[in-house]
Amino acid sequence: MDPRPTTSRIAAHILSRLPTRSPLTRPLFIALQGPQGSGKTYLTSRLSTYLSSPPHNLSLATLSLDDLYLPHQQLRALKERYPLNRLLAGRGLPGTHDLELGVRILQGLRDINDDGSRNEVLLPTFEKSLHNGEGDRLPPSPTHSAKGPLDVILMEGWCMGFSAIASDELDERWEERVGGEMKRWCAVEHVREVNEMLKGYEALWAFFDVFVRIIPSPPPSPTPSLDPHDPTSPYAIICKWRLEQEHYMKAHNGGMGMSDEQVVSFVDRYIPGYIFFSDGITRGPSVTTITQKNTPRWIGKSLRITIGEEREFVGEEVF
Repeated sequence: MDPRPTTSRIAAHILSRLPTRSPLTRPLFIALQGPQGSGKTYLTSRLSTYLSSPPHNLSLATLSLDDLYLPHQQLRALKERYPLNRLLAGRGLPGTHDLELGVRILQGLRDINDDGSRNEVLLPTFEKSLHNGEGDRLPPSPTHSAKGPLDVILMEGWCMGFSAIASDELDERWEERVGGEMKRWCAVEHVREVNEMLKGYEALWAFFDVFVRIIPSPPPSPTPSLDPHDPTSPYAIICKWRLEQEHYMKAHNGGMGMSDEQVVSFVDRYIPGYIFFSDGITRGPSVTTITQKNTPRWIGKSLRITIGEEREFVGEEVF
């Protein structure tokens, strides 16, 4: 992946939305969303380096939605509470994050510039390689913190901005968009359970001013399959990218992580999230038509970046 065109375009968009007054009374909150393996973490690091260097010299804090996953023991408890719901059988889907912690962290970052003091917020860390790839949260550490004053908060995650949908629309999508392969291991009741949990995520999304969305180029087939194992599927690239990501992590940590079979199963659990909830990014929660009340506050101030199979820049669009 050549990050330079993507980095420079996103950075320019962030700079264009940054208030000119200094010091800022409140940092600008940027959400960055993209599918697993699309390079969100790497891109976030590149953006942080670019924006904090001359001539911009901004102060940033970066964090990942992944670091808000529930601790391993609570993830296990969630799995036991919903034994038939494979969507909740491990970290990943809405319902597997600690929303109370997330709101507390974002509130602290929102107020970090108060009174011009150098306030500090400890940031959570989730280590994905622990427990044979199931992962666990690490103890808080002063070495992983954000110190004020800050100009920008940049948070990335695969389901940033996803929103719950109305029950009748959920049923319609189940019948129209879900293929037989997924229906063999997932029931509409399982999606409903995740949909209900997703309602609580609006408390997190309410902090964000600007949205950056990374999407893969559509497959060449005019009638793509929704089965992620079919090469014509728009979701097939996600599995490829996620396998590459896991291989890289294991190559640098002594081999700790998931097997290829576990990665494929892991990615399968995410696909319903894209099918049912991803358009919340542009229209908001629990509605069948866009309304002024529910339209996300970042609409009109956000950027959609399209990337190719090698994560190269393909195009951009403001939304």
